[in-house]
Amino acid sequence: MEAFFVSLANRVARIAGKPWTFLACLAVVLIWGLSGPMFGFSETWQLIINTGTTIVTFLMVFLIQNTQNRDGAAIQAKLDELLHAVRSADERFIGIEHLTEKQLDKILSDVEARAARVHGAGALPVVATRKEDDRAEAKKQAGPRKPLAKAASRRKQAA
Repeated sequence: MEAFFVSLANRVARIAGKPWTFLACLAVVLIWGLSGPMFGFSETWQLIINTGTTIVTFLMVFLIQNTQNRDGAAIQAKLDELLHAVRSADERFIGIEHLTEKQLDKILSDVEARAARVHGAGALPVVATRKEDDRAEAKKQAGPRKPLAKAASRRKQAA
């Protein structure tokens, strides 16, 4: 059942993203709109488009969300593998997609501050830092930090 659903979700997502699919939907709406005078713009005439679009939207949300979830998980796995494979990479970043928003904000703030130091103070905007207790919580969740000097020396050795 799951394999069938994955296959269906992939096919529908691929088809839904094609330009001809948009044009077909546009044609349906135009035909419906032009048929309005013929049906006297009745409630039944309106109900047809409302019901059709609601059903299609309802089903598409689940199919496309399934495709997006699998794509996101695959990308995260690939990025985690790259972080693990590169010696100079900071492995604290593996699995950070499971952290809270506050923890991610703190990590982003640290990374942007490091980038500003590397590229010059005015090169990148630095996100405002959170309270001390939020910083301590993020450090606790992220684990020990690799010094930047060690990473730089490993890059030089590898080159």
